[in-house]
Amino acid sequence: MTGLGSIFFIAALVVLFFLFLYYVPILLWFSALVSGVRISLLQLVLMRIRKVPPGVIVRAMIEAYKAGLKDIKRDELEAHFLAGGQVAKVIHALVSANKANIDLTFQMATAIDLAGRDVFEAVQMSVNPKVIDTPPVAAVAKDGIQLIAKARVTVRANIKQLVGGAGEETVLARVGEGIVSSIGSSHTHKAVLENPDSISKVVLNKGLDAGTAFEILSIDIADIDIGKNIGATLQMDQAEADKNIAQAKAEERRAMAIALEQEMKAKTQEARAKVIEAEAEVPKAIAEAFRTGNLGVMDYVKYKNVKADTAMRESLAKPQTPKKPKDGK
Repeated sequence: MTGLGSIFFIAALVVLFFLFLYYVPILLWFSALVSGVRISLLQLVLMRIRKVPPGVIVRAMIEAYKAGLKDIKRDELEAHFLAGGQVAKVIHALVSANKANIDLTFQMATAIDLAGRDVFEAVQMSVNPKVIDTPPVAAVAKDGIQLIAKARVTVRANIKQLVGGAGEETVLARVGEGIVSSIGSSHTHKAVLENPDSISKVVLNKGLDAGTAFEILSIDIADIDIGKNIGATLQMDQAEADKNIAQAKAEERRAMAIALEQEMKAKTQEARAKVIEAEAEVPKAIAEAFRTGNLGVMDYVKYKNVKADTAMRESLAKPQTPKKPKDGK
């Protein structure tokens, strides 16, 4: 039991020793001390209690001190960490900005970091501009020829506009809009193909980077291809539409003519029926005239002669169809 108790005692001492080193980071305090950073051992213990990793804060303070940023305070670093910020990236960004003579304060850097942007990448982009390739932009010149252009936009980060400034998508959209406007104002597509740099000048002079997190340095047209003849296509579509309208109107007139013809045929048949009905009444009227004595035999004979003479005149007035020779003669 004595040997087992000794083992438990030694294990307890080892655990207590590591707990002591965890809550009282002596080596970290000594590292800060030899680096010239003044921080008390009590503050390191209180950081553990506040759930703030002392190593992150101390390394950030050492980096800032060695880079000449002596106004960085421990409380500010702790507050930024507790707010969800990335302390290491903020310090890296401040050191890079200081070496590149970029005006970047600690408050601005922490605001950019808490806004969700990579402040260290933004500083790097300010020193080394970034090239953004636009997707193909299709536009139509005044002569109706479609042109498809691709551009390369060189931008650098605008530190003062990183908080609240628009991103790359807005820059690309504005550049595309400027390309469409520039090509659309050209009288012919040949003028654009001869001087593609005219597009760059027009677009660049519009100040498309206003309100964005970037500063546009240059816009270069990488490629221009000829697309469809939109003007001819529109004229063909218009002609096809006009033809369909004319056909529809002609069909409407034809239907109205057919309806009118059918109506006239119906009226003609109705008139013929009335004539036949009237002719059927003539013999009855003649017979009635004979019975009443209003019509004599001589009068009837004269009536028949007039009727025969009228029929003869009608037959003579009709054109006669020539008879076909027999046996092909």
